[in-house]
Amino acid sequence: MAVATDKSFPAQKVINRQFGDGLKNVIFKTIEPCEGKETFLIESSKGVLTISGSSQVALCFAFRYYLKNVCGAMKTWSGEHLSLPETWPEYNSAKQTTPYDYRYFLNVCTYGYTAPYWNWERWEKEIDWMALHGVNLPLATVAAEAIAERVWLRLGLDKKDIQSFFTAPAHLPWHRMGNLNSWDGGLSDSWQKDQIHLQHLILNRMRELNMHPIAPAFAGFVPMAFVEKHPEIKFNHLKWGGFDEKYNAYVLPPDSPFFVEIGKMFVEEWEKEFGKNDFYLSDSFNEMELPVAKDDTEGKHKLLSQYGETIYKSISAGNPDAVWVTQGWTFGYHHSFWDKESLTALLSHVPDDKMIIIDLGNEFPKWVWKTEQTWKAHEGFYGKKWIFSYVPNFGGKNLLTGDLGLYASASIEALHSKYGEKLVGFGSAPEGLENNEVIYELLADVGWSKSAIDLDLWLKEYCIARYGGYPKKMSEAWSLLRKSSYGTFYSYPRFTWQTAVPDSRRKSKVDMSDDFFHAIELFLSCSDNLKESDLYKYDAIEFASYYLCAKADLLYVKALEKKQMGAKNEANKLLEKVVALLQQADKLLLSHPLHRLDRWVEQARNCGQSVVEKDFYEANAKRLITTWGGIQEDYAARTWSGLIKDYYIPRLQLYFSDKKKDDWEEKWITTPWHNTTEPFQEPLDEAVKLVRDAVAL
Repeated sequence: MAVATDKSFPAQKVINRQFGDGLKNVIFKTIEPCEGKETFLIESSKGVLTISGSSQVALCFAFRYYLKNVCGAMKTWSGEHLSLPETWPEYNSAKQTTPYDYRYFLNVCTYGYTAPYWNWERWEKEIDWMALHGVNLPLATVAAEAIAERVWLRLGLDKKDIQSFFTAPAHLPWHRMGNLNSWDGGLSDSWQKDQIHLQHLILNRMRELNMHPIAPAFAGFVPMAFVEKHPEIKFNHLKWGGFDEKYNAYVLPPDSPFFVEIGKMFVEEWEKEFGKNDFYLSDSFNEMELPVAKDDTEGKHKLLSQYGETIYKSISAGNPDAVWVTQGWTFGYHHSFWDKESLTALLSHVPDDKMIIIDLGNEFPKWVWKTEQTWKAHEGFYGKKWIFSYVPNFGGKNLLTGDLGLYASASIEALHSKYGEKLVGFGSAPEGLENNEVIYELLADVGWSKSAIDLDLWLKEYCIARYGGYPKKMSEAWSLLRKSSYGTFYSYPRFTWQTAVPDSRRKSKVDMSDDFFHAIELFLSCSDNLKESDLYKYDAIEFASYYLCAKADLLYVKALEKKQMGAKNEANKLLEKVVALLQQADKLLLSHPLHRLDRWVEQARNCGQSVVEKDFYEANAKRLITTWGGIQEDYAARTWSGLIKDYYIPRLQLYFSDKKKDDWEEKWITTPWHNTTEPFQEPLDEAVKLVRDAVAL
């Protein structure tokens, strides 16, 4: 019996795309949900695998579950380990039901730090990845500016003024959140047209798989041309990110009739183009405080109440059935501003069943803010529906970090708390994807679990599925990783050499303990047993590169000390050792499928229709991961092949020399980049050797 080809099973198409059409003896069936929650059942008997699910996502997740836990196989962003058996192993599961209505995924910033220049081929893979990982509530903000442009044209603005209001593509997330206007460019007609086409493909696929995409809504931010056109309105001029005020947003006051009118037009134009949608995201104060006097508590609460009511009305005016979704990040990030009375005021005029709050970063109260968890401090968000979520990644940084123990268990406390009744979802909102894959594999399973994950058992199954084995030294390696880099969480995991001098504003922290170094050594000692697994090889290359980068960082800090002391020769000798280690790491990473600058540049250039446009998109993409803009420099620091060798190393050498910088970074950004490095012929063997040689450093 071949794999079913019934068109009523879009999940089947996901399986065929991701695992090939050659899989045999697989049957897909539909079953009823359990008490309204998505459910799956897996049965394998006499070589026939039957996957039953209450939704397309449930079917996809069930297939991934069987591959990982029964067949010891895995497919991820970085590759696959698919040594599938000739006959499906016998297996009969009990019904497994997710405790959540929704499994949320993506972050507004993901559309800058990872996906600004993705084409449909890459988006198709990501949507398949989402389905296989159980996601059914993805954020979908592509083409937001094309829709906004239509609204502003309807309101009588000039097209040139509208398009210059937008940032260049990689910075669009911060434009959408009202943080930034016009930075690094603007958008062309061809860009807008292509994004509309791309979003149709994205939304059609998401809906086909029973997902519920969250569309962007109006949050009150208007172009400067609109401000000039309406001098009778008292606009609020906000501040963010250390940018000149000409790049900061103007926001409509909530009592302006334009607010609801424009919001309605946004929803109407969106649904005219893409069809009716259930969920709309609107955030008016992301990392920005309300424009009101600090001692005017009554005025603050009144204004918040007005904003909450107006934003909701602006969405429901366009679609009375729509639900307003808002990111709860700012409620924790600015916890001193958002006390109970303030958040209660914002929510006071919004119907409980018409709003979902994403409690975005549940790592941060413990590791960064040193506060009570936001959902506890705000009593489950005062009767509104809410989603328990994490932000495992900032800026697309790819160093190893994440509290696996927290991820495996913290949501379960919320689920079984007195506020669990309105807890409708679980998810993650990484700013950047394609990193720390162990975290996202774990979170996928947590989204379908009613109890805490047993990490000892889970990691064993993970390693068998990912590498094909779990030898004793691998077990010891992961035990040490859980004590070090994967038992911690840092907002800004960057090496000092990535910022040239220590950053006093965003203090970097990377776990470089003895446990971390020994864990990598143990991991690499498994190479003889596991070298047939591509995923082991890729992780070994990645871990070894970070080992070298960490050793380089320890030496670099000493070099800085010598430089400050005036010991120039000693400083330069240390710098030479740093550069040698970083060059080796750079060359190793060229054999990694993800951590390479050439992929990032190629994606950007492929969006251009002319050489000029290609150069513009490349520069914009490189700017985001280097100088960024405002006070965000080095925020998105990445240990990527090409970036280490051609950006970080020359910048360090320039810093230690007597030469003037002369806007060196800007020249690098605006000059088209080409890879000049050749990879190692046997990168795994080289990784083992390089780490062995660096142990004593």
